Amino acid sequence: MSASFESRLPDPMQFFPEVGTVAGAMNKATHNGSIPAVTVILVQLRAGQIAGSTYHTVRQTELLRKAGETEERIAALPSWRDAPYFTDAERVALELVEAVLTPNPSGERVPDELYSRAAALYDDKALWTLILTIGQICFFIPVALIAKPIPGRPLGKNYSKMAEGGLPG
Repeated sequence: MSASFESRLPDPMQFFPEVGTVAGAMNKATHNGSIPAVTVILVQLRAGQIAGSTYHTVRQTELLRKAGETEERIAALPSWRDAPYFTDAERVALELVEAVLTPNPSGERVPDELYSRAAALYDDKALWTLILTIGQICFFIPVALIAKPIPGRPLGKNYSKMAEGGLPG
């Protein structure tokens, strides 16, 4: 990475200072303890992979490593359906993020059967936390894809006040 590599757009906080408050509230909501922090990161990494966001895949992978996750679990995430490394609760969370972010040509994105499996593993607060976790990463995906912050660098190095508000993970 060259020293002149920089984001396409300036810090959005100069135009929208309230974004920091929104981002901070989203971060607080997703890390309320009702689901494991690692599940939040796995879901957000999978969302970044689906969206093709280098920024988010690098960022979330770094967070998983810092959380002590094994390289096998990290590497197996794209093929989680047949990988032996994930719990039933993680699998349902990953299935939910994929259902929300990918079209289903044969029907609903989140059918009743998937919701029922999720509800059997998560209480109402945890389900809402999963929903907010997916919403949080969807809030930041356009930032990564359009503004192109620098992969491998904390958002604070790109957009200091927005990062203080709550980058996912």
